[in-house]
Amino acid sequence: MRLKFSAQWSILVVALLFSISCFATNQIQAVEVKQALRVLAWEGYVTAEDIREVNYILAEQGYNYEVELVVPFAQSAEQMFDLIRAKQCDITFLTLYFIKMQNEQTSKLLQAINPKSPRLSNYADLYNKLTRVDMGMNADGEPLYIPWGGGIYGFYINTDKVKQSDIPTSVADLWLDEWNNRFSLNIGQEWYNLGLALMSMGHSPFYLYESLKSQDRNTVIKMSAPDGTLQYKIDKLYQAARSFWLNSSGFNDELLIVSSWGPEVHSQNVKGDHWQLIDFKEGHMAWFDSINFVKGVEGKKLEAAEIFANYFIGKKVQSRLSSELSMVPASMKVAANPMLGDVGNIVKKIWVVPPFDNSSYQIMEKMTDRAKVSKGH
Repeated sequence: MRLKFSAQWSILVVALLFSISCFATNQIQAVEVKQALRVLAWEGYVTAEDIREVNYILAEQGYNYEVELVVPFAQSAEQMFDLIRAKQCDITFLTLYFIKMQNEQTSKLLQAINPKSPRLSNYADLYNKLTRVDMGMNADGEPLYIPWGGGIYGFYINTDKVKQSDIPTSVADLWLDEWNNRFSLNIGQEWYNLGLALMSMGHSPFYLYESLKSQDRNTVIKMSAPDGTLQYKIDKLYQAARSFWLNSSGFNDELLIVSSWGPEVHSQNVKGDHWQLIDFKEGHMAWFDSINFVKGVEGKKLEAAEIFANYFIGKKVQSRLSSELSMVPASMKVAANPMLGDVGNIVKKIWVVPPFDNSSYQIMEKMTDRAKVSKGH
């Protein structure tokens, strides 16, 4: 009887020790599992090397977070708003004017930035004129963004196939027969293409928005008419385009001119091509991209987000932004982009896109939807 009891006791002890061992192992694994710091960015903005470096910094400083890129990449104001509202991301790279578009719907989902955070040591190196832009501030005068970098909706021509003397000089040249079916357009942010049509007519690219703001109702009705000159212009532009892109510009043998935010052009030239920015006499439409924290990101996660942002406004990433992404860096520590110049050049000579309100956005969408139908989309 004693032997039987001893055997049973031994089995119980072994089982207990096994359970304790399993529990301890599970606890260790639970501690080691990193929480995701979800980043919604435009394609090319966050590289695999960036993720490794930020994750290393976070681990070294004792943060239990790892950067995770949200898929699909950023595409448009509406798509980014939908992902933020659905709580699918913690950090975003919003284009600055997206924040207050359409009744400031996105701004209500963002939290204020603390520029004095000890984890934002590189913030002091940003251009002052970029840190307090009205379209990125909340009602209390606090920034909802950290400046990251800017660029233009540029048109680049293949100088391997087009002589310098034949390069267009005006936006209006896109409507000429010689470029018919030889250029591309962005399909996701229609106001840029409508802006081209307005510029070809001698107006500001934001003429409709400006007319609405000044309550010039007659001009808006005339310019947005289905049978008006502007609608005819945008229809013809869409019909003349060979291809349309959403996330990033594509290249093929048929395209002599590509529209692009910039990053893809550098990559193509590295491969041996020679794409050159067309310097339209009317100027270019410019944008600034920012880093933002979504409401609800707090505590250690917010600290991890600040560390991420600080890395991206640091000299290493800002230098890549200028040299590889064909963009204008927000940091004063980095040399100006050789193609676009510095922030001062963008502000003085280039049309900076405003925060379109709901009315102007709906008008532009309706007009470009008609143009898409005329193209067969």
